[in-house]
Amino acid sequence: MRRKYPVGIESFYDIRTGGYVYVDKTKYIYDLVDSGMYYFLSRPRRFGKSLLLSTMEEYFSGNRELFKGLAIDELDSEWKSYPVLRLNLNGSITTEGKLNAILDYHLRRWEKTYGLDQPASGEIDIRFSSCIEAAYEQTGEKVVVLVDEYEQPITDTLDNPELNQKHRDILRGFYSCLKPLNRYLKFVFMTGVSKIGKLSVFSSLNNIQDISLWDKYDDICGISETELVEYFSEDIDILAAKHHIESQSLKSQLRELYDGYHFSSNGVGVYNPFSLLYSFKSQKLGHYWFASGTPTLLVNLIHDYSLSLESVFDGYVATQHELDYIDSIRQSPIALMYQTGYLTIQSYDRTSDSYTLGFPNREVEEGFMLFLKQYYWPRTYDRSLPFEATRFVSDLNSGNIAGFIDRLSSFLSSCPYDIVLDREKHFQNVLFILCRLCGLSVHAEYRTSSGRIDMLIETASHRYVFEFKIDQSAQVAMDQIRSKEYALPFASDDKKTTLIGINLSTKTRTIDDYCVESLENSQEVL
Repeated sequence: MRRKYPVGIESFYDIRTGGYVYVDKTKYIYDLVDSGMYYFLSRPRRFGKSLLLSTMEEYFSGNRELFKGLAIDELDSEWKSYPVLRLNLNGSITTEGKLNAILDYHLRRWEKTYGLDQPASGEIDIRFSSCIEAAYEQTGEKVVVLVDEYEQPITDTLDNPELNQKHRDILRGFYSCLKPLNRYLKFVFMTGVSKIGKLSVFSSLNNIQDISLWDKYDDICGISETELVEYFSEDIDILAAKHHIESQSLKSQLRELYDGYHFSSNGVGVYNPFSLLYSFKSQKLGHYWFASGTPTLLVNLIHDYSLSLESVFDGYVATQHELDYIDSIRQSPIALMYQTGYLTIQSYDRTSDSYTLGFPNREVEEGFMLFLKQYYWPRTYDRSLPFEATRFVSDLNSGNIAGFIDRLSSFLSSCPYDIVLDREKHFQNVLFILCRLCGLSVHAEYRTSSGRIDMLIETASHRYVFEFKIDQSAQVAMDQIRSKEYALPFASDDKKTTLIGINLSTKTRTIDDYCVESLENSQEVL
């Protein structure tokens, strides 16, 4: 009988009664309940947060039969039933009044369930408090509150400051009523993708424990290497046989594509569960998680902040504060990229208390590059990418600078009009993407003892040092290369080093002037 994989299924009940594969995470639930009361967990989309809350809901509802054979069945000998208030704020909440409508819908359900036919007040925080009190009084048991995607109304409106503030105010009032009701509550668990500043949303709920970066809960969502072997060895063998390769080779491919997520400084690596399960279900290896949706806001932020794409691709150093919270549209996109799963923790430096971030795996890196391409890449080049890439690479391999510049000028003039080439960083990013897609070794803002080279491109036999200017002159760019001695670190190298000064025109949106100088002959060419 072929195995059933719960791709897109977020109901613990459906998984357990429907015969789907389930990776047992119940030991973590028992540990959380046994050791605390208020928790918050941040994880990327499609990582199993909703399933985790569904599992908690069934556990607190006392549905023991669903947990037969799982870790928590042996750990818990009591199995009491508690009233559960579960709130899901997932979805697009970008219009005035929609958040209030969603909260009103849930409150009406709870009011009906616990005998509050007439709401105590029109204020949602008072109605929420009344529901909790009524649930406790009616059942005689403390109340469990589970909130999924708690911050969605805020992150959905980061580009609408007025509505964003209204959503913050609504949620602050809604969540703040929990602390005064502590004696009525058994357990509170909130999840989300992004972490909004605690002072902004949890102003009164200051006793909540953020377990997002705790080592012991690193794989509370997702699939660890140990779990991969324990639950999916047979699936790996089947998929390997289908593709006519050894199982070990297939495991290596799965690891390269879907593994690599780290949510703490010392925690275990985690596979993306959505992509992993989808690959077993479809019997193909593909970019499943990335294809399921990427926020346009992310690309807009990269544009707005002139973020160096190389720092994203080759390691970005961030503090824990940067990783923790998103408070406004004016914040760096790095926090958003980390919290949404496009970057993950690669290493931790205790001395500086900083994290080095990078892409977790090949699926995300390649997917992100292709996603950026649709914003930076001329549509006329889509079908001719392999041919054009070959020509760009050939020009640089042979030292044909004039041909490379002509081709680059044509490329830039064809770029989408909304790509604003009035800042060096934007141009750097366009050229960086071009070089990466062509398979070239490229470095932006390359550090030397006297400054930073705008861009360094290397082939097997050639090295190209670029300096860019906007609406100035190529000679100014070349003068900077000389005065800063950008070529000095490569003076004794076997590769042929060529210095290139480029001026970009905001009127023509392309190159209007360039200078070339070889270290070998020191001859300038215009």
